[in-house]
Amino acid sequence: MEVKIIEKDNVLTAVLNGRLDTAVSPEVSAALQPLVDQADKTLVLDCKELSYISSSGLRIFLTVRKAAAAKGGKVIVKDINSEIRQVFMMTGFLNLFEIQES
Repeated sequence: MEVKIIEKDNVLTAVLNGRLDTAVSPEVSAALQPLVDQADKTLVLDCKELSYISSSGLRIFLTVRKAAAAKGGKVIVKDINSEIRQVFMMTGFLNLFEIQES
C-alpha cells in the first residue's frame, strides 16, 4: 500500500495505491496524519488506484471526515471503483462523503 500526499492551491490530496486492509491500516493512518492535522482545508482521498478497502480502512476514512467536520474542512472521495462503491453503499458511506468521478 502506497500513500502520496500532494498539496496544491490549499487542497491536500492523498493518493492511495493498493489494498487498504487491516495489515497496512496503522501505516496508512500515520501517512494520512497530515490530512487530519490540516483538516480545515479541502481534503481529497484519491482512490483511483485503491483496489480494496477493509473495515479498518473505512475507519481511517471516518477519522479524516470527523477531523474535517470539527475543523470546518471538507472531504472528497475521488474515483472509487465499483467494488469499493458497493462497500460504500452497504455501509452508508455514500451518504457520508462527497464522491467525485474524474
